Amino acid sequence: MLSGKSDGKVGGAERHASLIARWLAAHGWRVSMVTWDEYQPDGESVDGVQILKMCRRDQGIRGLRFFYPRWTSLVRAMSSAQAELYFYNLGDLGLGQVVLWSRLNRAKSVYLVESEPDCDPAMPQLTKLRERLLYRIGLSRVDQIITQTKRQRQMLWSGFGLRSVIIPMPCDGPSEQQYIPPTFPGTRCVRILWVGRFSREKRLEWLLDVAERCPDWIFDVVGAAEVDSEYTAQLMQRARRIPNVILHGKVQHREIGSFYRQAAALCCTSLFEGFPNTFLEAWSNGIPTVSTFDPDDLIATHRLGGVARDVSGLVAELHKLISSRECWERVSANARRYYWENHRTDVVMPQFERVFLQVLGRT
Repeated sequence: MLSGKSDGKVGGAERHASLIARWLAAHGWRVSMVTWDEYQPDGESVDGVQILKMCRRDQGIRGLRFFYPRWTSLVRAMSSAQAELYFYNLGDLGLGQVVLWSRLNRAKSVYLVESEPDCDPAMPQLTKLRERLLYRIGLSRVDQIITQTKRQRQMLWSGFGLRSVIIPMPCDGPSEQQYIPPTFPGTRCVRILWVGRFSREKRLEWLLDVAERCPDWIFDVVGAAEVDSEYTAQLMQRARRIPNVILHGKVQHREIGSFYRQAAALCCTSLFEGFPNTFLEAWSNGIPTVSTFDPDDLIATHRLGGVARDVSGLVAELHKLISSRECWERVSANARRYYWENHRTDVVMPQFERVFLQVLGRT
């Protein structure tokens, strides 16, 4: 995500980390980023951010590589960074590794919660004992936790007894000069956009159900499976049989803007999320959102689209939105305004900087 060269996984966590790193580097901070070895030169600099590499993701002997070379190379990279503060934003065992090393070396640490399951004491996304143990250790010992929504903050407090500070996520959408208000699609050439990875919690099959019920619309699907499975194979086979569904596969972040600009709406079918980056990208382009997930009821409260509980509800909300020019244009304007006032990079990033300085004791 940072270099624009990787074919690896790029989701909300990678986008947030890259955007935060770039902004801090541009504002005078010395910033390093630790990544897997993807054959990049160790220590190379991108937009003022030094990239320090660990081992390759698949390197080492299964069963032993957790310790060597993964943990050892993480320690080596963190040592090379010589940072005063270490920032982590994945809900996995890495949090414990980063926080423990930081404490041993008298550095500070900050954790950004990316998804609601990361606030659940049952830790449904973590299946191994060492994952659960290290995540809990990191969560309980990190110097500051940042959450994205009120719900995440409440879940973290009720589930773990831990406090956090809420900061909305940044998005580098079109500036005032770059922004071109989208055009109401009318009843012809209506395109609905779905963006995400092919995984069970994203429920792409729900979108396919919607597409079958709305044969006159085009459904653009951007994304792919991270891991091949029978579930994803069946999804792909079914999607290819539906004539109004177009599978675009993975798309570079710099190219995805064109998909938003031609969409009548972004459709989200997820069971759960953190705060979807896709929402911010859509709103920054004035594109309404129709979703089964509504963080802190923002879509409903600020009239940014529609919220539904099932496939029938999604179909109804999409038709309601697209059947009225007045309604669609009002929602489009709401979406752009909400993004501009709350998620623009220069609005959000000073809040991150302020928290970092507080953790370092400089305010």
